[in-house]
Amino acid sequence: MSQISQASASSFTANEAAGQVGSSTDGYNELDIDSFLQLLISELQNQDPLNPMENSEMVAQIGQIREIGATDALTKTLTNLSDSQELVTASGLIGKEVDGINDSGSSVRGVVDRITVDTDSENSTRTIKVHVGATTMNLRNIREVTSG
Repeated sequence: MSQISQASASSFTANEAAGQVGSSTDGYNELDIDSFLQLLISELQNQDPLNPMENSEMVAQIGQIREIGATDALTKTLTNLSDSQELVTASGLIGKEVDGINDSGSSVRGVVDRITVDTDSENSTRTIKVHVGATTMNLRNIREVTSG
């Protein structure tokens, strides 16, 4: 007969992990789809062969996987939409007079002549930069916009 190891008996199940996900926003943010699948596979591999997981438990866990995947896809879509909207907003500033704070912390007032998009080394974070002559400022640091 197979015997469950002490380590697997003491580890928590995917159902317990999902319960923690539902009760804590931080837990949900930390548990991605790959981690959840690893928990589910570990649970299946280490279950008691004489007392296997019920079908209803398996269906519930698969539903949770789909929910996490859908939430992740929605988050990515909303992030892309927000990034696109920032770019459109910045483009609309070309030729307008702005007042804001440049990258070195000084106050700047002038007409926007161009915009650029800076990305980090992994291309995961974008920053929209507005250029007023030789001065650069973050789009979020603009305090006032006039027609120029």
